[in-house]
Amino acid sequence: MSLRIAFIGTGVMGTSMAGHLLKAGHAVTVNTRTRKRAEPLIVAGAIWADSPAAAARGADIAISMVGYPADVAEVWSGPHGFLSAAHRGQLLIDMTTSDPALARTLAKEATAKGVAALDAPVSGGDRGAREAALSIMVGGSQVDFARAKPIFEIMGKSVVLQGEAGAGQLCKLTNQIAIASSMLAMCEALTFAKAAGLHPETVLSSISGGAAGSWSLTNLAPRVLKGDYAPGFYVRHFVKDLGLALVAARELKLNLPGLELAARLYDQVVAAGDADLGTQALAKHYLARHAA
Repeated sequence: MSLRIAFIGTGVMGTSMAGHLLKAGHAVTVNTRTRKRAEPLIVAGAIWADSPAAAARGADIAISMVGYPADVAEVWSGPHGFLSAAHRGQLLIDMTTSDPALARTLAKEATAKGVAALDAPVSGGDRGAREAALSIMVGGSQVDFARAKPIFEIMGKSVVLQGEAGAGQLCKLTNQIAIASSMLAMCEALTFAKAAGLHPETVLSSISGGAAGSWSLTNLAPRVLKGDYAPGFYVRHFVKDLGLALVAARELKLNLPGLELAARLYDQVVAAGDADLGTQALAKHYLARHAA
């Protein structure tokens, strides 16, 4: 069954995700701050709308995939946001990595208008979005999840309901905490191998498939060794995620030194002017310090 879907946010990942929905036969209306970024989708058959409200008006499902919690709040609750045009029975989904507390607040606002809401952040980066292989972590009711699941399955391979509103965001922050320490491990392993006079590529062939293996070692370490720091996932977005994770950890009265160290080191990457590189740019700074 073809649905009318509004999709707000056409960055690298959002463009791929909305494109999969178009290819699946759904009628997709798009909006982003700059229409030029939406042109590939418009050429592929998407309809342009001048605001999130205009995109969501009459849609069965409205999806946001933007940058920061403030952007989510604007897309949902702003004067031209989803909720200003919401109609009873509509389903609103935020797929941004955002604040769990904000997700719970927006769910309450949506419920008050007779609208269903899910928080459904994703993991997998640009490649996962391009290959429709994202991991989608969902917070909300079982009924709303069941309704959205066929749409999620167009964009991802792993689709799991984690709990009530905000649980999807909490799961994504858990994901980012795990990645943070694995990024430090990857950077330190490469730095040590080079300093020890080993050939890092040969080292990777031995350790990537063993107990030391990780997504970072398999996918990002080879990019580092080629000097490829192009973003699959921006440093600036990872810094935002780590900040959200730190806030959530403090609210839970947790001491997570690995997370805290990763946050400090990535702040240094931003301060050095590399916020728009990929997260593997942390290794660039490790290796530069060693070379010096």
